[in-house]
Amino acid sequence: MRALLLGGALMIGGAMMAQAQQAPPDPKDPRIGLKAGIHDAAVAARHMELVSNLPKPAGFFDPEFPAGQPAPPERAEGEAPPPPRDPNAPPPPPPRGSGFTNSDLAFKGVHAVVGNYHGFNTYDIENARRPKLIASIVCPGGQGDVSIWGNLLFMSVEQTRGRLDCGVQGVTAPVSVERFRGIRIFDISNLKNPKQVAAIQTCRGSHTHTLVPVKGDPNTLYVYGSGTSNVRSGEELAGCSGLDPKEDPNTSLFSIDVIKVPLKNPEKAAIVNRPRLFADPTTGAISGLWQGGNHGEGTQTSRMTNQCHDITVYADIGLAAGACSGNGILMDISDPENPKRLDAVTDKGFSYWHSATFNNDGTKVVFTDEWGGGGRPRCRATDPLTWGADAIFDIVDRKLVQKGYYKMPAPQTDNENCVAHNGSLIPVPGRDIMVQSWYQGGISVFDFTDSNTPVEIAFFDRGPLSDKGMLSGGYWSSYWYNGQIYGAEIARGIDIFELRPSEFLSENELAAAKLVRFEEFNSQNQPTYVWPPSFIVAKAYLDQLDRAKTIDPARSKALRAALDQGDKRQKATLDELDTMAGGLERDAAAPGAADAKRYKAMAAAIRARTARLR
Repeated sequence: MRALLLGGALMIGGAMMAQAQQAPPDPKDPRIGLKAGIHDAAVAARHMELVSNLPKPAGFFDPEFPAGQPAPPERAEGEAPPPPRDPNAPPPPPPRGSGFTNSDLAFKGVHAVVGNYHGFNTYDIENARRPKLIASIVCPGGQGDVSIWGNLLFMSVEQTRGRLDCGVQGVTAPVSVERFRGIRIFDISNLKNPKQVAAIQTCRGSHTHTLVPVKGDPNTLYVYGSGTSNVRSGEELAGCSGLDPKEDPNTSLFSIDVIKVPLKNPEKAAIVNRPRLFADPTTGAISGLWQGGNHGEGTQTSRMTNQCHDITVYADIGLAAGACSGNGILMDISDPENPKRLDAVTDKGFSYWHSATFNNDGTKVVFTDEWGGGGRPRCRATDPLTWGADAIFDIVDRKLVQKGYYKMPAPQTDNENCVAHNGSLIPVPGRDIMVQSWYQGGISVFDFTDSNTPVEIAFFDRGPLSDKGMLSGGYWSSYWYNGQIYGAEIARGIDIFELRPSEFLSENELAAAKLVRFEEFNSQNQPTYVWPPSFIVAKAYLDQLDRAKTIDPARSKALRAALDQGDKRQKATLDELDTMAGGLERDAAAPGAADAKRYKAMAAAIRARTARLR
């Protein structure tokens, strides 16, 4: 690759590309050079603690190949791909050990569900230090992404071995009424004995899915199904077509599946729309976005946009963000049955747009790039910091405006698959903080409050699964839920973590984050974080003002003293706090006020709590 460093930017093929807005890798980073091992690998952690691990249960790993088999070598540049498989031949069996990958996570109350290519496992997480396996449900078919709504669990199925009856024998015939590819629905009223109540067949299967609630209609739920695999034969499922739109305008490519679920009768769930989200608004051509290929010399090669890998909805603000192979897109979902594209962007460093996360204000989106498909080492010292990374976009007038990049900064080895993957927000008031999986690059927690300059604030990493070859492993998903971080480790089970106070994150900020509680959590159906009236929230804002040095130390000391006494309900103290809140509001309203947003938020937090106590 021809590259010249000019004025802090990277000159590639004659085009300017911004470098990642983060510090360069630290050669003394403790994640470098960790000892390999499946269950005895060395560990490096900073500002987070592993409090428990449950290995994968029996039946969800191959005892002979507990971490799968080594990945085949990558094709050399210019090497021709293998010939296409005969569509009439039986599908090949997966390599030994590869059909037991842990995938996504969903939560309900004190329970967690870990999806797996072989089915799913349910856990009691009431005591984070002593989680318990409740049940293992065998139902193969990959990818096994899971979501929960009430007493219903939704699971994505994409592989050709999936069966309607959840059988383990697979399906060998090229066309079969026994095959299932789509979205399963289980009744999980009894977590020890879930029952499949619906199975919605789709043309490309379901790689991922997203639950979309309907405002004002608690009896209806929509599901956006994203299929990324080959289109199945029309003989197997009527209406399926993998033809180019020029040959068949009703092709199953260039769309997503919108499924309507009557919650009182989930067995009646059905596809109601296949919106053409990638259409050219001028010509109407359904293949109107990225056409595939690269962006010029030295840039990434990315696929044609004919699918979405993942869609995140933020129903409270009526928006969704789609990571759709060659594009990131912003959608209006005010009518969830008929989503509309608002904007689409590309990135010269992105290979495959993978997933998206909004900030809590709904003013930013973090898009991820799964360069190498998740099964290749893409965090080596020689890999660019803007490839296989996060791209941060501000949302301005319902358009996406690109800002900075973030990539887990510790160089990994050739034996560690590593690239940006699934994560979620951590509800620290006044800041945009995200926890994220990087496969065998571990878990990274970073602050992107400044869209241009994201900063890592905590991490956890193990050494590679093997030092003799690349076995696919590491964290598929890492999510914050009701005070802890949960990580679905592909080969090693489920891990639970506690964040620890540091110079980057105060004890008050962590305590405020733990005030936010949910009965359910699905990361692709992003909730709004709302903090209850508490002086802890005000103290979190005060810590941020102190850290930024945007408040006078004497004033900070007086505020902190009053806040410490506030919950004693003494009228004089509450009156003093309300007076202080008024001063903060006046300062926030002053022209050119520094940190005005935090001053205003702190005042609001104080007033909310004093009103509750009076």
